[in-house]
Amino acid sequence: MSLALRDHAIATEHSNRPAQRSETSAPHDLQRYLSLDDFERVAQRRLPKMLYGFVSGGVETDAALHDNRRAFREYGFVPRVLNDVSQRDYSTELLGKNYAAPFGIPPLGTAALCAYRGDIVLGRAAATMNVPMILSAASVIKLEDVKREAPTAWYQAYLAGDPLHIEPLVDRVVAAGYETLVVTADVPVQANRENNLRVGYRLPLTITPRVTWDAITHPAWLFGTWMRTLLKYGMPHFENFDAKRGPPVLSRDLMRKIGKRDQLAWSHIELIRRRWKGKLVIKGLIAPQDVRIARECGVDGVIVSNHGGRQLDCAISPLRTLPEIASEARGMAVMFDGGVRRGTDVLKALALGAHFVFIGRPMLFAAVAEGERGVQHALKLLQAEIDRDMALLGIRRLAEIGPAHIRCLGIQ
Repeated sequence: MSLALRDHAIATEHSNRPAQRSETSAPHDLQRYLSLDDFERVAQRRLPKMLYGFVSGGVETDAALHDNRRAFREYGFVPRVLNDVSQRDYSTELLGKNYAAPFGIPPLGTAALCAYRGDIVLGRAAATMNVPMILSAASVIKLEDVKREAPTAWYQAYLAGDPLHIEPLVDRVVAAGYETLVVTADVPVQANRENNLRVGYRLPLTITPRVTWDAITHPAWLFGTWMRTLLKYGMPHFENFDAKRGPPVLSRDLMRKIGKRDQLAWSHIELIRRRWKGKLVIKGLIAPQDVRIARECGVDGVIVSNHGGRQLDCAISPLRTLPEIASEARGMAVMFDGGVRRGTDVLKALALGAHFVFIGRPMLFAAVAEGERGVQHALKLLQAEIDRDMALLGIRRLAEIGPAHIRCLGIQ
């Protein structure tokens, strides 16, 4: 059979499947947001400088943060043509679940400090759009409350290397009904985030004259998020680090109560695997050797990530080791996180071996700018870009994309 006849047969086979098109129309007040980057400009004006700096910054020289974007620019596409791409489908199966798109929202620990009820806003928007959202252990909203509002949510844990703390937390997550547990592995110690200190952000939160002025000069955040939260829910606490409620965000004892994480080891992952019957994911891997160990521990999936460039300065972009990791996974789900801003970024990660992609900062900025409807709009914008880019690449389904569609440009 000729290639043309083969492609026509494939197109005919799928002609009865509904096209997975995202709506391009939006309410008038959201039409100014044409891309994910547009939300950041609004969020920057609305947030106090300390919170915007915390979310947007990296660590030390920001080398890892910048490499996440640089790595995407080093790849270009090799599109195919005349393939009849009228019936496109970007739905995705991941860890036994069907999702409407190949992307989701990763853990964002400051979500409810930046946007009112931020974790619930993100979770509900994700559930409405049928994509996963990962609740951070550093959330100030109880994991049980988020799960009720966002049934597609996963839970992410920061764990101390202590079974006496690990086992009760796992039991709490099970009781709350979560089906996917994500263990973050790349935070054994706190990073040297000099940029946080320069803009006045620190943990525990400290009310200084500078911070007070920063809040007063951003009244939309002060009254719409901080004061509204205090009046309705009281002082925010870190709710999900442990099996029990954690300390308030202003606690001087915060870091001691969170616990040390530099003793966490693969033996603890094996312990969790024995106790946790749902899907188990490890987040924060870059080295292919670690992916092999994760597979041997019975992990279901990995999130390839350098923590958004926020932990080890000069850590390379996870995109650079993604092909090696994909070849090492051997049946595990490979998810990618770091620097994604466009539909083309999603497709580049998929072409290099990822099965799924997570987008963090832009979704939080969308929540700050426009709440739940803003996050939905951001997700729809990304869906529309992927739908359009698939047609221009000459593919109908995401399974068709691969190394043949991409080339390294050799940029130095």
